[in-house]
Amino acid sequence: MSAVIEFENVSKRFILQRDRPVTIQERLSRFFRSGKAADEFWALRNVSFSVARGESFGLIGHNGAGKSTALKLMTRILEPTSGRVRLRGRVAALLELGSGFHPELSGRDNVFLYGSLMGLNRREMAARLDEIVAFADMADFLDLQVKYYSSGMYTRLAFAVATAVDPDILITDEVLAVGDEAFQRKCMDRILTFRHMGKTIVFVSHALETVRTLCDRAVWLDHGVVRASGATSEVIDAYLAEVNRREREALMQQDLVTADPNRRFGTHDVEITNVEVCDAGGVVRAVAHTGAPLTIRIRYQAHRAVPRPIFGLAIHHESGILLAGPNTLFAGLDIPAVQGEGVVELRIAALPLLAGRYLLSASVYDETMLHAYDHHDRLYRFTVHNEGGSERFGACALGGAWSWHETGR
Repeated sequence: MSAVIEFENVSKRFILQRDRPVTIQERLSRFFRSGKAADEFWALRNVSFSVARGESFGLIGHNGAGKSTALKLMTRILEPTSGRVRLRGRVAALLELGSGFHPELSGRDNVFLYGSLMGLNRREMAARLDEIVAFADMADFLDLQVKYYSSGMYTRLAFAVATAVDPDILITDEVLAVGDEAFQRKCMDRILTFRHMGKTIVFVSHALETVRTLCDRAVWLDHGVVRASGATSEVIDAYLAEVNRREREALMQQDLVTADPNRRFGTHDVEITNVEVCDAGGVVRAVAHTGAPLTIRIRYQAHRAVPRPIFGLAIHHESGILLAGPNTLFAGLDIPAVQGEGVVELRIAALPLLAGRYLLSASVYDETMLHAYDHHDRLYRFTVHNEGGSERFGACALGGAWSWHETGR
């Protein structure tokens, strides 16, 4: 298939003015002053890739990686500092909020203005107007100036217009990040329709599972440099592996315990001295993995002989939802008495938690579970990564087995 978008060793440099001169005297001083008047920032460096006709192509990477700059080069909003960008076909672009529409014009006038920029006359856009208004659900606001639109209203109309002009190439930058759930589904349905029609789609989003579902190939940009390109799943997995590595390094440099006195209470007859999240080898980790063995280790010190203590744990999602609350009593582990130092462990054969950040509580109570010796309420945090798992949405993996058969034959 022929390429409709080609980047050939493309670099883009921006000049960052640290102090902008205001007066003529400052301008003259700047002119005669030696040294750098401004800093250079390279948003892209020697970027090369191509997008074939009819292909869905994803751009991924962290904020500031150069994705939006690449899209602006595709749409000729920017020109490269070096290298070459080639495009073949009519391009409709949905970039950052606020671009493309004139704020002083009404929604109706902007529809016709956008059409004229795409090479369509007023009669051709008038034939599309009802479809655009119905898709955007904007009949009551079509004659209102765009500057009074909410972000959701703006996005609905912009998406409806861009996809109604029958582009050869549709370029979207986080278009699904704004708008309610119903509209996001409508957007995705239309993008999938474009894909089935053989249109070329360039898709930028931090919703990696959406990129994985929608795109045939992808490029990972990292500080303006291509780190990986190829099949979407392979590129996303490489990107996530790097994100996970950086997160592990950051978490290991932090203390796992948050010193908040309001989240700890009890008589301290039995004192919890540490709580550790460990891998299968017993090594303390700040990052766990879905489906992998996990051990949560409670270290304690009993300052006197305490009969029949009950040790417990609680796991909360960072959103505040309680996911689990096991304890030794319900599990049938009888601890006759404790005195001095000791360890209580909960071994999990296959961690059911999906990717996310979690808060861990630990406690030790008397046998009635009414008297707290030591209770640490969500003082420990850990992260779970899910690399290539069969379940990716939600907080917990169900571990069920799918089956299929036909009944109509």
